[in-house]
Amino acid sequence: MNAKQILAVLVTLALSIAQPMTAMAQGFAGLGSTANGFAIPRRDSPIQFPADHGAHTDYRIEWWYVTANLTGEDGAQYGVQWTLFRSALAPKSEEGWSDPQLWMGHAALTTKDQHLVAEKLARGGIGQAGVDVAPFSAWIDDWQLNGMAPSGGDPLDDVSLHATGKGFSYTLAMSAKGPLVLQGDHGFSVKSAQGQASYYYSQPFYEVTGSLNIGARTIRVHGKAWLDREWSSQPLAKDQTGWDWFSLHLDSGEKLMAFRLRDSGEGYTSATWIAADGTPTSLPPGSVEMSPVRSAHVGDRDIPVAWRVQIPERGFDVTTTPLNDQSWMATRTPYWEGPITFDGSSTGEGYLEMTGYE
Repeated sequence: MNAKQILAVLVTLALSIAQPMTAMAQGFAGLGSTANGFAIPRRDSPIQFPADHGAHTDYRIEWWYVTANLTGEDGAQYGVQWTLFRSALAPKSEEGWSDPQLWMGHAALTTKDQHLVAEKLARGGIGQAGVDVAPFSAWIDDWQLNGMAPSGGDPLDDVSLHATGKGFSYTLAMSAKGPLVLQGDHGFSVKSAQGQASYYYSQPFYEVTGSLNIGARTIRVHGKAWLDREWSSQPLAKDQTGWDWFSLHLDSGEKLMAFRLRDSGEGYTSATWIAADGTPTSLPPGSVEMSPVRSAHVGDRDIPVAWRVQIPERGFDVTTTPLNDQSWMATRTPYWEGPITFDGSSTGEGYLEMTGYE
């Protein structure tokens, strides 16, 4: 067993100790468990840029999340996902192997026929993974999300993205054509009727160019990308089992973020309508209606892969279609995530993530 294999075993053991299976069913890091000494998001403590692009080690869970809808020079549609997760065993940061921060990376490349997935694990304190603010860099091994913005601009205005996996890789340049967007109440995003919450903001205005490698093929691509930043310590209620999350690029230039957290009842919904100039309007719970219209057999489970999404007060009523039904992330905490298109009262493209369907 080599050093990387030993590290993978150690981190897997640490993850399993920190996250019992009942918690893993709710997503990475036991999102429905108690905060246990970690910091809790506060409505009266606003997000600060650029400092909050970095890690918040006094919170239990955090992620830097990119999804991209791409068109190739071959005319085909592609999807790319890149995620860096941070999870803490304790609310502190230390040097070396004593550091309680655990890191995990997910990368995926989706075509109409393939869904290629890779996963990385790392331990904090030893330089294998981390996030710097100035200049901005988020990394796990050779997977990199690096800032390229000139001084004076926001560090996330221009970034490069790179990841490799078995049979695929991608390198993208992403340039923001609109502002950062605070989700929820100025970045305080409520997740349940009991008041669990996270800090949450997005950069949904990236224009993308770059290249994909699939097997021996290299494909030039262009398109749109969306970056989500979120951190908390207990963002789900104990009875919530997973979520259905949409990020939609409307052909009108507007954007929509919407999610439903599933429980034993009707669930908890939240959404932000984002104008073409980046002005966000937070919609109250219950404003969004989500209903599955088609399921697919993915692995050994049935997953609702096509959805009707409605916002009656805005006359918004669309049906989504996945690029690939089989967009299953067969990672240590499995979930479905893939590119979608939609039509109806509006047309466009975006991404759908569904957790808790293990």
